[in-house]
Amino acid sequence: MKVAIYCRLSEEDKDKQTETDDSESIQNQKNMLIEFSIKNGWDIYDIYSDDDYRGSDRNRPEFNRLLADAEERRFDIILCKSQSRFTREMELVEKYIHGKFIEWNIRFIGYADNADTENKGNKKARQINGLVNEWYLEDISNNIKSVFDTKKRAGKHIGSFAVYGYQKDPNKEGHLIIDEEAAKVVREVFEMFVAGYSKTPIARMLNEKGIPNPTEYKRQKGLRYKQGHKNSTLWKYFSVSNILTNEMYIGTMVQNRYKNVSYKSSKKICIPKKEWIKIPNMHEPIIDMGLWNKAQALIKQRFKPCMETKKIGIFAKKVKCIYCGYYMKTSKTREDRYLQCTTKFIHKGACPGSFVSYKTLERAILNELKSMIEDLKIKDEEVNQKVIFENRLQGDVNSINQNIIDYNKKIDDATEAVRNLYLDKVKGTITDDEFIEFSKEFHEDKEKYKILVENAEKEIEQIKLKLQTSLNKEELFEKYKNIDHLERIHMDSLIDYIEVGKRIPKTKNREINIYWNF
Repeated sequence: MKVAIYCRLSEEDKDKQTETDDSESIQNQKNMLIEFSIKNGWDIYDIYSDDDYRGSDRNRPEFNRLLADAEERRFDIILCKSQSRFTREMELVEKYIHGKFIEWNIRFIGYADNADTENKGNKKARQINGLVNEWYLEDISNNIKSVFDTKKRAGKHIGSFAVYGYQKDPNKEGHLIIDEEAAKVVREVFEMFVAGYSKTPIARMLNEKGIPNPTEYKRQKGLRYKQGHKNSTLWKYFSVSNILTNEMYIGTMVQNRYKNVSYKSSKKICIPKKEWIKIPNMHEPIIDMGLWNKAQALIKQRFKPCMETKKIGIFAKKVKCIYCGYYMKTSKTREDRYLQCTTKFIHKGACPGSFVSYKTLERAILNELKSMIEDLKIKDEEVNQKVIFENRLQGDVNSINQNIIDYNKKIDDATEAVRNLYLDKVKGTITDDEFIEFSKEFHEDKEKYKILVENAEKEIEQIKLKLQTSLNKEELFEKYKNIDHLERIHMDSLIDYIEVGKRIPKTKNREINIYWNF
């Protein structure tokens, strides 16, 4: 008689030295079942072992290899520690243990729970075992979900692997500490992005340096990390993008982003962003808030990089037409690059159309900067400009706050309207269908105004950031007093925006208004 031994362990083991080793518990199962086979005089055909797989997972590689060999009648007996090691699903118990195995003339034995298809009298016991196992699977899934949810809301990390740039703290459960080797790469990604490089060129530069991507890095560190895309060691656009938008890097614990379709399936689905669990200040940040906010502002503006340099243009989303207020776009001749307003091309007379070369604009900015540096003695003007800048921003904040108050009032009004509709339904004034129809409109209004409130609050945060990060003028001048050309980082640090007009007739002059970040 030939016997196939099947072993399975569902929990991640801490006693494995490498990914290819068997865990101690799996080895114990094997030893016990080998001894039982020898004692009964059976020849062992093969040993099938799935480590780190749940009993409800139908994609277990060794499990499926066992079934394929069983269908080929390559052995006479399947031996497991228990029926639950084979499966915890009642559907599979009936399909294989009570169906296919009998059809294929294969005996199934569960050593520890006395499940044996040769014993006709214990079929009901096996079926009860199958039901109990399935109930257990559902109950344990709900219990684990509840425990994990509590830990998530307490800010404890519950994932099997830390996000790239961090590692699990060996001295404190649920806490992350910085992995400096990977954190250095994370900082480099942010710095390159803020300096003007777009995501694909950043990925290319990391690949050229031979830096492994996050998945490959985990594997090189001996972590038993699994991913759908095999043999992927290169950085790509999305791996850079994921880093640039991950709040984990500013010390916020972000969890509850995905969930399993059901306790029977390992397939995951995305959870809406508003349902993510975010707990700030749970671990040491890799990226400071100044750098983070600059990166998020760039992402929000959706710059398009220059096709030649693959870098974001130094004037992108910084220069406006003085007449229509729209951002000017870059065009190119053989000799130079230009910024022009394209509104005039939309409709005749829509806008006079501003136009300026990169060289002219750069020279105007550097000249004005140099002039201000040389004229630091005029303190009163400095104070007035700073007050005007801050008053303008504060006025924007006050206006947005008033909008938020109005939006919240409309949300309260919609909530009260739904409450009154429900009372009318209870009284019989309106039908159930009418209640559903009317309340739907109010719910849609509530969601619309909630989104408006969220957007307004984000806008206030951006304005407050400008106020908080407004550096002292002397410090800025000291930092940039020797620059002879402009880069994107200078524009972000020094300039809020610029207005450009047309060239004045019969002169080479044009109106250029520079609004500085101070």
